[in-house]
Amino acid sequence: MSYTMKTLYNGSSFKRSEIPLLDADIFFQGVVDSISSGWRVCSYFGVPSAEGATLYCVMSARSGSGTLGIVATTVGRSFPSLAGLCPQLHLFEREIAEQCLVRPDGHPWFKPVRFQKPLREGEGFWHDSDGGGLLPGVMDFYRVEGDEVHEVAVGPVHAGIIEPGHFRFQCHGEEVFHLEISLGFQHRGIERSLIGGPLPRSMHLMETIAGDTTVGHAQAYCMNMEALAGIFASPRAETVRGIALELERLANHIGDLGAIAGDVGYLPTASFCGRIRGDFLNMTALLCGSRFGRGLLRPGGIGYDCDAGIAEDLQKRLQVGREEITQAINLLWSTPSVMARLEDTGVVSEADARKIGLVGPAARACGLNRDVRRDHPFGIFRMSQIPVITGGSCDVYARTMVRWLEIQRSLDFLDEQVCHLPRGGYRTGMKPIAADRCAVSLTEGWRGEICHVALTDDAGRFERYKIVDPSFHNWSGLGLALRNQQISDFPLCNKSFNLSYCGFDL
Repeated sequence: MSYTMKTLYNGSSFKRSEIPLLDADIFFQGVVDSISSGWRVCSYFGVPSAEGATLYCVMSARSGSGTLGIVATTVGRSFPSLAGLCPQLHLFEREIAEQCLVRPDGHPWFKPVRFQKPLREGEGFWHDSDGGGLLPGVMDFYRVEGDEVHEVAVGPVHAGIIEPGHFRFQCHGEEVFHLEISLGFQHRGIERSLIGGPLPRSMHLMETIAGDTTVGHAQAYCMNMEALAGIFASPRAETVRGIALELERLANHIGDLGAIAGDVGYLPTASFCGRIRGDFLNMTALLCGSRFGRGLLRPGGIGYDCDAGIAEDLQKRLQVGREEITQAINLLWSTPSVMARLEDTGVVSEADARKIGLVGPAARACGLNRDVRRDHPFGIFRMSQIPVITGGSCDVYARTMVRWLEIQRSLDFLDEQVCHLPRGGYRTGMKPIAADRCAVSLTEGWRGEICHVALTDDAGRFERYKIVDPSFHNWSGLGLALRNQQISDFPLCNKSFNLSYCGFDL
């Protein structure tokens, strides 16, 4: 048997029987060979069975082909770890172990991804003294030995209202040798809740995967539902979805630029961006009544139309927003003290970024030319492309500059789309989704690639719904960014990635 993948395009649906079910040895060698030849893993997950699990791997081809691939195999209670050869699989393998109770033999750092109860009582790899599941935060952490090496623990409880996350620094003086990040303290069980769906609440769950990425995740879910039902959203609906996605990107990029300015103590830009971010959130509210876009995207189209009056108001607000954000951000580039803090801080090399599978602005800041809107176009992006921006210095400055350049490109896109909304309806009636099918959808959220995979059973219900938020790919990048940095650089590096706890804790 040779190694073959089922090739597909973004937002497509196909029979589950079309997914090649390979011998385990051929599967694992094929995954290694594919990654070595330039493919990248979008999702790697399992469906538990009485004997072990069925593993599925979804991969993206090199930029330009628009091709995705999926392949599967069955394993017993263990499977060979590939993390040592392919670091981008590191977290995926640990997650498979938790969700399917199959052990990745030879994993270099086998420990929990999320602190949760076992799927079945009395089973699992990690237990407290009562056998009921691992206590949050109770596990081994990597330690650097040495007489002058000390350990600094931050979190999991933080100031403000952010979710818990634990950061363990190994330091020599102020220099960080190693940062280990432990998340999963508020595991919400979203993927488990989706099994047996779709249900009326399924759409609402999608909108809360990561609250600041409501539109990004809702878009991926709608694409899967439409593919499984064999329907298409209208051009008008796809255009409004694209507008909402770029408004979400703008609001978050602007907020991040303001927060980065605040972390280096430059208050003018920090203050301006805090207010301007609100203006862009209000533009989303203009479309649907919610500043985060809830209720706007629905399978089959959109929940609210963008009439001529709304479009005209949006055009005026975009023009004002462009002028104000340009003035606020230009202050950064003309201030030497700001540049001194951003440049050469938190470097992640292009080679390391490629190995761990970085996505989104963090990847593009390292020179990786990848963007779902171009590489696997969906919706309005099949007709209207947004130029992809990359950086070269791989540091906080590059992650800041890439955001600023993406803001300008998104504004240009919005100017064009708001002025030329297609005519026609904005909602197509949904149909029941098909049985024994698989659907794969990717979107480019503001943090990066979002991947949703739906597997339906013979009754047309979700047997498995796998979600990969971009933060799942990128948290390892933050750990690398702190190596050989001053521990005081952590807040700035952290904000330059601005990753999601809740998007990780599914």
